[in-house]
Amino acid sequence: MYETLKERTYAIEEAFLSPYAAKSKDTRGRESKEPPCEMRTEYQRDRDRLIYCKAFRRLKNKTQVFFSPEGDHYVTRLTHTLDVAQIARSLARCLALNEDLAEAIALGHDLGHTPFGHSGERILNKLSPDGFEHNVQSLRVVDILENDGKGLNLTFEVRDGIINHKKSGNPATLEGMCVSIADRIAYINHDLDDAVRAGILTVNDIPKQIVKILGSGSSERINTAITSVYRCSNSKNFVKMDAEVEEASEALRKFMFDRVYSSGSARGEEEKAGRMLSAMYSHFMQTPEDLPKTYISLLEKFSRGQVVCDYLSSMTDRYALYMFNKIFVPKGWTFLNENN
Repeated sequence: MYETLKERTYAIEEAFLSPYAAKSKDTRGRESKEPPCEMRTEYQRDRDRLIYCKAFRRLKNKTQVFFSPEGDHYVTRLTHTLDVAQIARSLARCLALNEDLAEAIALGHDLGHTPFGHSGERILNKLSPDGFEHNVQSLRVVDILENDGKGLNLTFEVRDGIINHKKSGNPATLEGMCVSIADRIAYINHDLDDAVRAGILTVNDIPKQIVKILGSGSSERINTAITSVYRCSNSKNFVKMDAEVEEASEALRKFMFDRVYSSGSARGEEEKAGRMLSAMYSHFMQTPEDLPKTYISLLEKFSRGQVVCDYLSSMTDRYALYMFNKIFVPKGWTFLNENN
């Protein structure tokens, strides 16, 4: 018998996971040591911390592609994150990798995203002297900004997967590679569905060669991608699709950039968002005392530009609109004795 539930999990991982999996007992640990949990592995603890952190809750009101769409079924940054987590777990499961680690990385991979989607990211990248990348900011959120400036003290493997989730990244674990691929599978497919829902595209606009290889519907395309990864990567020390599916996926990604991400419909409001974020950036740079107390305390360790970007990137779309109105839009005057 096992003394603890965690030890039973260790035994299951040892018996059933691939030799290339990141087993929970072998984690490189946290920067600050903590007493272990008898019930949960370290990756399970990280997953729980991410689900309950404030930055995760804010994702529900952050843009994925379309600004403040009128409709309940458009993808937000939160639903995108859940899509990535589901696909990453599916990939990890079929490759006998650590599902808990893959899920934890997926849940944290976009915590540093700005309001107004990638438009907001481009704007802050221009405004900040140090530049701005959402994956770097996501790591900063979990390392520093969460928990009132104390950070979440996550394991090395989760932190590594978060900062390396972009296509250009080089994750240290196969689970991190699963999340990187899952991210691309998720956003290409749900953004395509949103574009059709918004009337920007029709299903007949998708090039026939792509449909022939990947499938005609979102579910079919995702299944094709996951199956391709399994066939190509099972029992291997890498995670990738076969050449035909990878080429078709890249073609679909390029099609989406040409027809959706760079379209006037998706980026039509970017100029307005740019003026808003630029004005607020200038305001807080000139009057840092207007920042919330948590961010003011960060000024003792970090540059003003960095802290202002921390605050702006933390905002949801609607909170950014609220704060802009609060700072720059005059309030109506109330005449208490207007009848006298």
